[in-house]
Amino acid sequence: MNPISVYPGHPFPLGATWDNEGVNFAVYAENATGVDLCLFDPNDPAYESVNIRVKERTNHVWHVYVPGLQPGQLYGYRVYGPYDPENGHRFNPNKLLIDPYAKAISGTIQWHDSLFGYEVGHPDGDLSFSETDSAPYIPKSVVIDHNFDWEGVQQPNIPYHESIIYEAHLKGFTRQHPDIPEHLRGTYAALAHPVTIQYLKDLGITAVELMPVHHFVADRHLVDRGLTNYWGYNSIGFFAPDVRYSSTSGPGQQVAEFKSMVKELHRNGIEVILDVVYNHTAEGNQLGPTLSFRGIDNASYYRLADGRYYMDYTGTGNTLNAMMPNVLRLIMDSLRYWVLEMHVDGFRFDLASTLARELHEVDRLGSFFDIIHQDPVISQVKLIAEPWDIGEGGYQVGKFPPGWAEWNGKYRDCIRDYWRGADSMLGEFAERFTGSSDLYKEDYRRPTASINFITAHDGFTLHDLVSYHEKHNEANGEYNNDGETHNRSWNCGVEGPTDDAAIMQLRNQQKRNFLATLFLSQGVPMLVAGDELSRTQGGNNNAYCQDNEVSWIDWQDADKDLLRFTQKLIQLRKEHPVFCRRRWFKGQPIKGIGLEDIAWFLPEGIEMGEDAWRSDFARSLAVYLNGRGLRSVGPRGEHIIDDSFYIIFNAYHDSLDYLLPSEIYGTRWIKILDTATAEVEDEETEYLASSLVPVAGRSVVVLLSPLTAQQKKEHEQKKGARRTV
Repeated sequence: MNPISVYPGHPFPLGATWDNEGVNFAVYAENATGVDLCLFDPNDPAYESVNIRVKERTNHVWHVYVPGLQPGQLYGYRVYGPYDPENGHRFNPNKLLIDPYAKAISGTIQWHDSLFGYEVGHPDGDLSFSETDSAPYIPKSVVIDHNFDWEGVQQPNIPYHESIIYEAHLKGFTRQHPDIPEHLRGTYAALAHPVTIQYLKDLGITAVELMPVHHFVADRHLVDRGLTNYWGYNSIGFFAPDVRYSSTSGPGQQVAEFKSMVKELHRNGIEVILDVVYNHTAEGNQLGPTLSFRGIDNASYYRLADGRYYMDYTGTGNTLNAMMPNVLRLIMDSLRYWVLEMHVDGFRFDLASTLARELHEVDRLGSFFDIIHQDPVISQVKLIAEPWDIGEGGYQVGKFPPGWAEWNGKYRDCIRDYWRGADSMLGEFAERFTGSSDLYKEDYRRPTASINFITAHDGFTLHDLVSYHEKHNEANGEYNNDGETHNRSWNCGVEGPTDDAAIMQLRNQQKRNFLATLFLSQGVPMLVAGDELSRTQGGNNNAYCQDNEVSWIDWQDADKDLLRFTQKLIQLRKEHPVFCRRRWFKGQPIKGIGLEDIAWFLPEGIEMGEDAWRSDFARSLAVYLNGRGLRSVGPRGEHIIDDSFYIIFNAYHDSLDYLLPSEIYGTRWIKILDTATAEVEDEETEYLASSLVPVAGRSVVVLLSPLTAQQKKEHEQKKGARRTV
């Protein structure tokens, strides 16, 4: 721990880099007047055993090389400069700071007044100056060994149109799983466990979208109430996998465990997408703690208002300034690190509109997107935007550049409204079901730009969506009734749990309706972990601070019937390319066939007219999907055709008889799915063209018209001709 000498080192790369002989340290601090590198003994991490004054500075980067240091070394920084909050500067060398480029962080914050740059309770507030050392209470950055054996396992590279995304909380997904060893539950290792992977494969998902795993901070006001920031949208380490999800205890070992998790998922054909939070940090507003960025160079990292205060487009107290070159570099370096070093397959950007803001306006072609577009690494992975923030003009659905997909909040709202019986236009339902061309067709975007979802981590679970009208957050110390305006939920007649068999049947049917609509829609479906098991949060629609049974999946009480139904739906989608088109529907006759690629029908068996589309009270419609009208080719250029489908949506409360269209659309129809029953049966009911199909109230019926032998023969002949050419 006592190096004989130090060398000047290099300004690149930023962070702590081990080269088998020692460690290079580099940190960006443009307005600083001095930097100390503090080294800590892992056996006594409260106080530094070595303090090194960093003397070299190149282009605002302070750097030093320390020979002899090894992976596992704990360190932090103390940064000197003016303490002048009214002009944007909050330097305070009494505060030990986490390296913004730390690849691992040793532990969690132990809340104490010393973590604040000002004296807590002082009449001058944040203008006062704290002289108390924060080192005993703040976790330390860790030097890591980048070496890892990937064993030749490659990333799956699954196309968007074949993707089934599964949003999961890394801990909550496995925390109560009885078949996973108890010491592994809730960790990276648990997600890589054979039991977990087999479940994901049986379900049929292709990508796990993990809620934030960047090292985050549990807010002091939550900890003081016995709660925590369970969701993790409060990052402080953009390169460091959170230590709380590690099953091992050695400094930095969480990095290897995360890589092992990714390797095993990839080995089984499952991608890993990270939910990332680059719009703000855990340091909050002017009254927040000094943990890293604020103390290293406040004015260089945050959007400031009149120097002292912070612009807040995130609702968290601050906003990272993505207009600053050093912040853009931080974000790009972080993204590139997770792709190249950690092998992740994509990112979902929390409050992505914040990153697009140039000054106060949201600019679709801001610097952030320009840099992403030209980056040869980041531009090639899945990029998903949460297309809004809380600032003026921050709702940007459909306005992100080509190459980006978006969480489609309009899809969620429309489908919820349709099945709860709210007044809604059938025309919008058709738009959302077919990929939302009104939002994404411009700029050469395709249906896969729409990430379709009924529920997400934020809001009711699927079970609670059909069981509660109000939101019940008593566990959070909150209670509101905004089911009509926000949740768009319907409790089916009774609030909360009930023993009424009819209500329970209706709720189960509604869950199947939502899932059927989701997986049969064009675009990319996203399922929230546990929705297929009827997971409940007891009506809590904002369980962000509940690291307990409220949020964890209850595997013992899982709804096996709904699970089997969901598996059948996903299998149906994956087997039939008609449900995952790469190109937009045209609604025009197909050459050589004479039928449209899509057509919409009324219960009377006639195509829908303009008046029907504008109706805000109609509840029933059917759609014909022509399997010979895909207008796309396979990976080897082969022409693709499929069976045709007739899907009947009946949100009316009573049963209806649907008249099938004439035989030009199909002479023989086989019922393969009916949400009125939970049974997944092999027996098939057949209908002929122009016959009546009984459809229960509030249900979906899916009919399949199989390709004829002649159609299959003609298709094979076309494929053979293409191969000859």
